[in-house]
Amino acid sequence: MPEGDTVWQAAQRLDAALTGHTLTECDVRVPRYATVDLTGLRVDETVARGKHLLTRVGEFTIHTHLKMEGVWHVYPRGARWKRPAHQARIILGTDDTVAVGFALGITEVIERAHEGDVVGYLGPDLLGPDWDADAATANLVAAGDRPIGEALLDQRIMAGIGNVYRNEICFLRGVDPRTPTARVPDLPRTVDLAYRLLQANRARVARVTTGDRRPGRRSWVYGRGGKPCLRCGTTIVAGELGETPGRERSIFYCPRCQPPR
Repeated sequence: MPEGDTVWQAAQRLDAALTGHTLTECDVRVPRYATVDLTGLRVDETVARGKHLLTRVGEFTIHTHLKMEGVWHVYPRGARWKRPAHQARIILGTDDTVAVGFALGITEVIERAHEGDVVGYLGPDLLGPDWDADAATANLVAAGDRPIGEALLDQRIMAGIGNVYRNEICFLRGVDPRTPTARVPDLPRTVDLAYRLLQANRARVARVTTGDRRPGRRSWVYGRGGKPCLRCGTTIVAGELGETPGRERSIFYCPRCQPPR
């Protein structure tokens, strides 16, 4: 799943390319919306809401979600696409620009007044204007005995954390991701750390949580199973964590820096 900073950056690219322009092309390659045509309408804005993208066009909103494989590309009109055309789920064009959503997990066109139906369940957005640290903390406290690694991925608690950040946050807070949330000390610090990490990385080309931008040293534990901990040298353990069988996600942790509680 994409991280909130990835989605925020996609929103910035789409907003810069399309906002204020009239659509001269609108091709939605999803059967349910194949007859939708928004050409002739002006794009008002694109905003990120957690891991969701909302492109507002007149009375409508194009709601997209990258899921695992999705990406938005922006091209000058006439430029060659970098991904195959059969992966395109939606094409939005202006006189001089084409935005293409490839392999999107969700592509739908809804009435703007009904945006709450698709994103209203989300908790405070770590990169949004509605960020509320107190509300996010209260939501996290309410997670009770759920493993902290599961709670951090729950977009209803706070929106924007993906698998990279949940692993890095757990390392930086010194807790095993399987630890019940109620046993994690000082949850407001956990929320504040999440906010600072996403804010620091929102405009970076390469995500960094260690302060070291060199390849292979940008993350403390994520993707480093079997390698030495950058802090203490202990071998990083890789495993899986998930409440629903078959939907587990990878976890990485240092057994010395993140002892069980």
